[in-house]
Amino acid sequence: MSQFQFDISGSQIDGARDYQEDAFLITHLSAGTNDEAGSLLIVADGMGGHAAGNVASNMAVQSFNRHLSKQYPTEQLSEALYDGVIQANGAIQATVDETAALKGMGCTLVACVLVGERLHWVSVGDSHLYLFRDDLVTKKNADHSYGGFLDRMAEAGTPMEPEAGFSRNMLMSALTGEDIADIDCPEEPLILQDGDRLILSSDGLDTLSRAQITEICASSATAKGCVDGMLQAVTDAGAPRQDNTTVVVVDVVARATTEDAEIVLEDDGIDFELDADADTVPRAVELPAVEAADRSSVTGESDEDKGSSKKLIAALVGVVVLIGVVVAWLVTQQAPEPAVQLEAAPDLTADDTPLEEIAAVVPEPVSSDRSVAEEETAEAVEEPSPQPAVAEKQAAPAADAPFKDSLKSGGDGPLMMPIPSGAFTMGGRLPTDSPDEFPQRTVSVSGFAMSVFEISVAEFKRFAASAGIQLPRGLTAIGSGEDAFPATYISWNDALAYTKWLSKETGHEYRLPTEAQWEYGARGGVQSAYWWGRELGRNSAHCSTCDTGLDPRNATALGRFKPNPFGLYDTAGNVQEWVYDCYHRNYEGAPTDGTVFEGGDCSVRVLRGGGFSSGPEKLRSAGRDKFRPDKGNDQTGIRVIRLR
Repeated sequence: MSQFQFDISGSQIDGARDYQEDAFLITHLSAGTNDEAGSLLIVADGMGGHAAGNVASNMAVQSFNRHLSKQYPTEQLSEALYDGVIQANGAIQATVDETAALKGMGCTLVACVLVGERLHWVSVGDSHLYLFRDDLVTKKNADHSYGGFLDRMAEAGTPMEPEAGFSRNMLMSALTGEDIADIDCPEEPLILQDGDRLILSSDGLDTLSRAQITEICASSATAKGCVDGMLQAVTDAGAPRQDNTTVVVVDVVARATTEDAEIVLEDDGIDFELDADADTVPRAVELPAVEAADRSSVTGESDEDKGSSKKLIAALVGVVVLIGVVVAWLVTQQAPEPAVQLEAAPDLTADDTPLEEIAAVVPEPVSSDRSVAEEETAEAVEEPSPQPAVAEKQAAPAADAPFKDSLKSGGDGPLMMPIPSGAFTMGGRLPTDSPDEFPQRTVSVSGFAMSVFEISVAEFKRFAASAGIQLPRGLTAIGSGEDAFPATYISWNDALAYTKWLSKETGHEYRLPTEAQWEYGARGGVQSAYWWGRELGRNSAHCSTCDTGLDPRNATALGRFKPNPFGLYDTAGNVQEWVYDCYHRNYEGAPTDGTVFEGGDCSVRVLRGGGFSSGPEKLRSAGRDKFRPDKGNDQTGIRVIRLR
């Protein structure tokens, strides 16, 4: 059981606006046990004017919540948060495509998951995540405004003069349906302490100085009191153009020793007390107003807030026709365009879209029901081994064990791991990724088996001797480790011949993987750049910049590093691996069923995974390379599949 429980409260005010463009959510991510249960908090600040900003913020909150609810629990929580932003951005893009009057809408977003003693977060834009600890308020997330950019440059010792006509609150990254310029999503969580207070807010809280926020935090005994104090201080400031302001406060409290400790969420005077084993808690989502109804049970509005909302509703009824738009919640296909240049950054704070030009879009209500797929887990290999061994699966969903097929000529074929059927998003997703990795698409793959290791020198020599072919020049192993090192200098033609020989020897259908099958297997069910996360890090693979202490001029032993979640070793680095497909300059028209992408430039074939002298880009699961099929080099190797 977690050592902490969380006192959570949230509320918002309209400020000097006659409409509310912020949205927020507080929900309980149940995983069936108290140890895995988490709390999800989201604050989104809409842009685009009037109803458009309201639609964008609510759409982002709901899309993000759906994604996290489906993914949770996961060992890749940082990646799930990152992908939640991509999903939310895609939902906005789909809505803009459906309703042209909403073009230009968008939002900022800050979201976090509290689980155990850990805080994971993601943010885009200028909304805030503050930590109050030891009587000091510090901002934890990045500020993606122009002012934040200038401040970071000054802190780095390279101050810059503001460009003429650029306002400090101009956003340099936001969710608009276009490419996202910057996402703040640390891989390592913040470790919480007893007595910590967390504050999530929209930028309307900028009316208060850091000193004022600190004073209110220090003088407030409860999370609700802190929320009320900050919103009242914003109101008392009386700024003539006061923005909407949303504040969510979390107090981290040492859990009582009793087994029935409660999770308490408060929302503007309405207290919800639930047993810690409960599957859901009330959601605090601010929906676009569609009728003059009392929404305090959802958002905890004050009477003043409800009066403002009714005025907005009356205005909307008089000037717009309310329509419902059914939005296909699609994964955005990121175009391979460069990040937004500073001089092209739009001032997304503009608020000039007439109401009569906007069809109000009511997002589908968030469902509190969800199912969590149970996954097998197994202990990961902790120590590198210079010799291949039966792969221990690391959270591998496949129930089957690795196996070897007998060869008619004697001995066994390569060690194979069953890979389950499934679907994944294939290709790059960031503007900086290679153009030949786009457009992204969802690919469904039927189950197959894949070799646990790259084919070894000994395995390829056995084939050459049996088939009576000449060994490739340069095919050697370091020392006497022919069983322990990958075969290199293998051409695509030789690799294809090896699969045909295996099929004949075993009576089963062996092949080179298609590009889609290879990427599906290499990812191991993970959508991050590398199967272990978004960053290359150190000591996870063998490459030129992998910081392993190994010789970057030669391949290393098979199985030296941990396997991916499917139980496959060295899918990143060591040697590149041939796939069946001819090279295509992008994925336009590529199949979505995992089969071969026919056509293309067959004077070159595709290599995947990167090698010992490759840089970080080629080691990514989406990274691609190409080479002549009749040639091999010291980094070209082979991995095979067997169809079931």
